Amino acid sequence: MSFRLGFDIGGTFTDFVIQNEKTGEVWLGKTLTTPKDPSIGVMNGLHALLAENGVDGSQIVQAVHATTLATNVVIERKGERIALLTTKGFRDILEFQRQKRYDLYDFYADKPVPLVPRHWILEVEERMAADGSVVRPLDEEQVRDLVRQLTARNVNSIAVSLLHSYRNPDHERRIEQIIKEESPQLPVSISSDVSPVIREYERTNTTVVNAYTMPAVREYLRRITAGLNEKGYFGHLYVMQSNGGIATSETVQKYPARIIESGPAAGALGAAHFGKIAGYTNLISFDMGGTTAKICLVEDSKPGMTNQFEIDRLQLKAGSGLVINVPAVDLIEIGAGGGSIAKVQMGMIAIGPESAGADPGPACYDIGGTDPTITDANLVLGYLNPDYFLGGKMKLNKEAAIKAIDERVANPLGLSVTQAAWGIHEIVTTNMARATRVVSIERGRDPRLFTLVAFGGAGPIHGARLARTIGVPRVIYPAGAGVASAIGLLVADVTFDLARTFIARIDENAIGPMKHIYGELEATALAMLEESKIKGQYTLVRSADMQYVGQGHEITVTLPPLTFTDADVVAIRKAFNDTYEGLYGYSDPGEAIMVVNWKLTASCATPKVASRNLQKIGNVEDALKGVRKAYFQETADYVDCRIYDRYKLFPGATLQGPAVIEERETAIIVLPGDVARMDEFDNIIVEVAVKEEIANA
Repeated sequence: MSFRLGFDIGGTFTDFVIQNEKTGEVWLGKTLTTPKDPSIGVMNGLHALLAENGVDGSQIVQAVHATTLATNVVIERKGERIALLTTKGFRDILEFQRQKRYDLYDFYADKPVPLVPRHWILEVEERMAADGSVVRPLDEEQVRDLVRQLTARNVNSIAVSLLHSYRNPDHERRIEQIIKEESPQLPVSISSDVSPVIREYERTNTTVVNAYTMPAVREYLRRITAGLNEKGYFGHLYVMQSNGGIATSETVQKYPARIIESGPAAGALGAAHFGKIAGYTNLISFDMGGTTAKICLVEDSKPGMTNQFEIDRLQLKAGSGLVINVPAVDLIEIGAGGGSIAKVQMGMIAIGPESAGADPGPACYDIGGTDPTITDANLVLGYLNPDYFLGGKMKLNKEAAIKAIDERVANPLGLSVTQAAWGIHEIVTTNMARATRVVSIERGRDPRLFTLVAFGGAGPIHGARLARTIGVPRVIYPAGAGVASAIGLLVADVTFDLARTFIARIDENAIGPMKHIYGELEATALAMLEESKIKGQYTLVRSADMQYVGQGHEITVTLPPLTFTDADVVAIRKAFNDTYEGLYGYSDPGEAIMVVNWKLTASCATPKVASRNLQKIGNVEDALKGVRKAYFQETADYVDCRIYDRYKLFPGATLQGPAVIEERETAIIVLPGDVARMDEFDNIIVEVAVKEEIANA
C-alpha cells in the first residue's frame, strides 16, 4: 500500500495526516510543537503516528509540509545577520518605506522596524535607467571589496536590490557572481530573481525578507529531509507556499519569502475543499489554532488572492507591517489562538497578541505556564474535557486554570472566575468578529450569504459563537477539524507565480514585447514544474496588472487566450474593462489602458484527498458519552450539556444544542437553539439560530 503525508507546524501544535491512496482512509495526529527546534516535534509525532497505524516510511509516496518557521523568524527577529547592497543614493529605502501613513491623523504612529540595520546597508557604484539602459557601469572592484568586508564581519546572508533591476538584471547577476567567487558558501538573494517587479521599497523589502529567513529555512528543511530519510522516505519533500501551491524543498530553500503564509494558506485550501464537498462554495474560512486565528474569504470554492501582503503588523491596518511582494492567499491573521494570554489593561480584559505557545503553554497544560489563556477559559466554562484532551494523551489541570484566571483577571477586576472566563471567551470572539468583518463587510460582501468553515484546535469551540455574532447562518466542522490545515496540504497543486514588469500601453506596439515576455516566463515556469517531479497535466494561466493611463494603482486581470496578433488588443481591453466594471460598477471603454506587470501562474495537479461517502447507520443515543456542566450566555449560568462522541455519529445523525461533540483533536460546541447534523462525508453542519435583530437587518 502507498500513503501520502501532510504535516503542519503551528506555534503551539504540530498536526499530521496520513492518507491511504487506495482507500482514502486518513489517520490523524497532533503533538506539541518544540519551539527551540521544530524538527524534533515533527519527528517525534511522525514516529508515533506511523507506529500506531503500522505504516513504514518507505510506503509514503509524497510528503507535504507547512511551517510557520519563516514567519516566526521575522516576527521574533531571530534571523541571521544580513547585509543589503543597493544603488548609491538609495541606502535609506527601508527607512523611508512609503509616504502614506497607515493612520493618517496619527503623527506619532510608528513604522515597522526594518530587518536590516542601516549600518549593514552598503551602497554600490552603479545605476540603471527606468528603460534598462546603463547610466553608470557597475564598479566590480568596489563590490568585491565590500563582499570581503562583509565576509570578515561574519555576515550570514546578503540581499541585493538595485534601482530598476526588474528592467535590466545584469548588474545584480554580476554582483551575485562576485559574491559566489569571494564567498561560495554565503547565501545571496537578488531582487530580480525574488521579486522582479516595479516599486523599490516593496521589491527591496521582499528581497531582504528572503535573505533574512534563508539560512534558518535551509537548515530546518535539511533536518526535516534527513529525518524523513531515516524513516525510509527518500522522495521529494514539498512545502506549501503562500499562494496555496506547493513547491519542492529545494525551490523553497532558494525563495523562503514564498512560504511566509505557508500554514494559513493550507487552511484556506482545506476550507474550500471541505465546503465544496458539503455543497457550499461561498465560505468564510476560520482557522483558530493555538497561537493565532486566520480568516479568509472563499468565493466559488477559491480563496481570495493578493499580490502582496504584510507581516508583523503594528496594528490591524494596511501599511502597518512589513510588505512581502509575492502572491498569497488573501487572509487576515490576528493574535487570537487557544494559547493567547488574557490580562487586565486599563481596567479591562485584553487578549494577546502574546501567546503561551507550546512552551510554557497555558496554565492548564501544567508544564510551566502560569498565565491565563483562552484554553484555560474554555476549560473553566466546561467546553473542554480535561481527561480527553488530544484523545486522552494529555491531561488538563482545571484547578491550575481556575487559579490563573482568578489571580490575573478575576480578582483584579472584582469578578468571579466564571465571569472572568466568560469575559475572556466573549472578548476574543469580538476580536475575531472584527477581523471577519474586514474580509467580508469592508469588501462589500454580506456574511449572511456565506457559510463559515471552522477548524483548528480551537476553531470548533468558537465557530458557532462567531457565526452568531456576525450573522452567518451555517457552520461546517469538517472531519478531522482539529488538523484540517494538514489535510489542506493534500489538496494543493504544484503552483508557481511569475511576474515581470514592462510598462506598455495596450495597442499594436505591445504585441512584440508581450510575446517575448511570455515566452521567457513560460520557459522558466515549465523548467520549475519539471523540477517538481510531479507527473500530470500542466496548466498555464496568463494575467496582467493593468490600469487606466494616469492611475496610481493596478488591478489584476486574467487575460483571454492569446494569439500574439493585433486581435489580442481588443480582447485584452475588453477583459480589463469587464474586470474593472465588476469591481467598481463603472468602466470607460474609450480610455487608454496600460499594463505594468505581466504575470503567469503555472500549475500541475496532484492526487487529491478522496471524499469517502460514509454508509454507516446508528442511533444518536449510542454516541452519548455523558453530561457535563457548561456555561452559555443564553442561559447565563452553567447547565447540563450532553456530550457526544463524534466517532460514533453517522450520516443523518441530528442533535440539538446545547451540546458538545468531542473528537481527539478538538471539541465542537453546539449552542442552545442550534441544530447539528452529520452529512455523508463526516462533516458536522450546524444551522445557527441567528439573533432576530441580525436576521431582520
